[in-house]
Parts: sequence; structure tokens; C-alpha cells
Amino acid sequence: MTDSTDKHYDIVIAGGGMIGASLALALSPLGLRIAVVEAVARGEASQPSFDDRSTALSRSTQRMFEAMGLWDDVISAATPIRRIHVSDRGRFGFSHIDAAEQGVEALGYVVINRVLGGVLQSALGKSDAVDVICPARVVDIDAGGDLASAKIEIEEDQHQELGCQLLVAADGANSALRPMMGICATKTDYGQHAVIGNLLPEKPLDYCAYERFTDQGPLALLPVADDRAAFVWTVSSSDADRVIGLDDDAFLAELQEAFGYRLGRFSRVGKRAAYPLSLSKALRLTAERAVLVGNSAHGLHPVAAQGFNLGMRDVAALCDCIADARGNDPAADFGDPDLLARYAQWRRDDQGKLVRLTDGIVRLFGSSSPPLRAARNIGMLGFDLIPGVRSLFARHMMGLAGRLPRLSRGVPLK
Repeated sequence: MTDSTDKHYDIVIAGGGMIGASLALALSPLGLRIAVVEAVARGEASQPSFDDRSTALSRSTQRMFEAMGLWDDVISAATPIRRIHVSDRGRFGFSHIDAAEQGVEALGYVVINRVLGGVLQSALGKSDAVDVICPARVVDIDAGGDLASAKIEIEEDQHQELGCQLLVAADGANSALRPMMGICATKTDYGQHAVIGNLLPEKPLDYCAYERFTDQGPLALLPVADDRAAFVWTVSSSDADRVIGLDDDAFLAELQEAFGYRLGRFSRVGKRAAYPLSLSKALRLTAERAVLVGNSAHGLHPVAAQGFNLGMRDVAALCDCIADARGNDPAADFGDPDLLARYAQWRRDDQGKLVRLTDGIVRLFGSSSPPLRAARNIGMLGFDLIPGVRSLFARHMMGLAGRLPRLSRGVPLK
């Protein structure tokens, strides 16, 4: 076993997926020394953050990419969402949210993860402030004293020590770094899988995102390029293998039965994949000289398309805390307990609300109780008829509620 020369950074980020890469790029104008440690080599198809899933970017996430100078590259491959239509299969209730009513051009944008990942990786490759170390993984940490250190494995017999003021876990819901920090997490298995892919509807979506609740779970259709629709179809875990194994015609027939014919007949379904759905939540967000962001702190059901956006608000808040410390003192310690406490306090309320909201929606619409079915349909009608309630909900979904960090307001850090 050999150990290469130690390196020292201000911040070391474990995880180079969409959240870790975004954090590194957001911090790069501050003149910091930043390292991103990523287990998957660049360009590998096995990078889970950069697969063929679609992500709905909220208004606040759009503003962040604008402030970071990346939006022009993202928008070239993104499709706007100007309306959202929510319904419960076989019931009379429905709700809608309209961008024009909210005074915005779009409620959000849909982008393929692979495309967004390409934009982020290209920007990282051009950044002089960020060292991307991959393939490599953190195998041990020591966060005591004036500096933290991360021991990384570059090859099976080659290790390196990275010293830093702050360690950031951005390595996903199954974070390897989180337990090294001494942080526990709860996990609830929903007993569901999300089946994803894209198809061609007979009628165009016309920039409308559809969320339809079925007996097995929610089914979302999102507008993407070339008049196609990206789907996220929730099925029971016990049925996932069967659904994935269907031929194209049988698959489309079952998906059509679940969604209905509002968009006409479905055809030309693409490659499908499935992944299990669960709720995970870290019991705390910080440890000594260490902090959690994104799915390492919270993993949500995709029902409200908020997981990535919630993680980006983690990024924005942490960047604000670090930028303020840097502005007040050029020699600031980014692992200072007061800085980390400020971050944790700032994020606790937003994260808690989204966890309760998404979990509540899954459980409410997953219930077969007749009184609950009637109540949720009456509730959707009332929601649609009360503009104030609809606007408040829309602001939360766009990430514009509460106290916003600079990046979430579209203001560059520097």
C-alpha cells in the first residue's frame, strides 16, 4: 500500500453528482481551494446522477444556474412547464396551477439528467478553483482539531490524505460519508418502484406537466423535447419486474389504462428503467467540521418533483453561510461551529416541510379509504377554487417561499 503526498483544501466535497458539482461551481468565485471526490470515472454510464431520468427544475433552481452563469447552457436543452394539472384517476376532483396566474414565464423546466450532468461536468473541467479527483472514494475521515482530513482511495493500493476546513457529504441517499461523520438516518420503504422512460403522445403536452394519482401510486408525464413526454410511473415493488419485462405494446397499454386518453394514444416508448422509492432523513445536518447536503440529508418520493430542488436550496444556503464568513474575515474558518449551526437552523424548516408534504401526499393518495378518497377530491376542488391557497402552494413548489439565499434569488455570490 502506498500513500501519495497530502493535499490541503478549504473544502472537500464527497460526491460529484448534480448536487456536489453544483456546490463546487457555486463556491468557485470565492477564491477557495475546493476538491470534489467522485467514485465514478467521468463519462461512465454508471454515474447514477447523470442517467436518463428527467428532473424538473424549480424557479429558484433556475435562478441559481443563472447566477452561476450556467443557465444559457441548461435552457438550450430544457423544456418549460407553464401549467400543472393534477387529478385522481376515476374521481371528479382535479387541480391546476398556471404560470401566467403566478406572474412567471414558467413554473419550472424539465431537463434530462444526462444533459444537465454534461453541462456541470464541462464547467468543472474549465474551473481553476476545483480539483476533481475521480475515480476515488473517501474511506476514512478525521474531523477533530483545527482541520479535518479525508483519506481517499484512488486505486486499490493507493491512498491520499486531503486536509480541509470543511467536509461536505453530497454522496446521495446511501451516503458512505454520513456514518463516518457519526450521523444516523431514518429510512422508510414505500414498497414502490418508479418506472421511468419517455414516449410519444398523440396530442402534444403543450408545456403542461400532468400528475395523476392511481391505485398503485402517482403517475407523472412531463413535457420534453420533440413533443415527447417523460413519464415517472409509480408501481408496487412486487409488480415492478413484471412491468419492466413487458414488451412495448403491452407496456403502453397498461400505462395508457393508468393515465387515460387526455393526450390521445401513446406510442414509441423508449428504454425503461426502475428504481425503488423510499423516504430517508438524517437525524442532524452537521457534525464536527462536516455538513450534509442533498440526498445525503434527505431522500424524498418523486411525487412533487422536489428532491433535487430541495438539495439545491441546501447548496444555496451553505454558499451564503460560507460567503458571509469569507466576506467578514478573509481568514475565516469554514468549519466553525457557529457557521454550521447557522446552516442547520436555516435548512431545518424547509427540509421538514418538504418531507412532511411529500410523505403526506403519498400516504393520502395511496389510501383506499372511501372517506379519505372523498375528502382529497373535495380538497382538490377547493384548492382549485381558492387562488390564495393555490398561489401559496405554487410559491413553495417554485422554491420561492420563506427566506431565500442569494443564489436562490439569482444574485451571484461575488
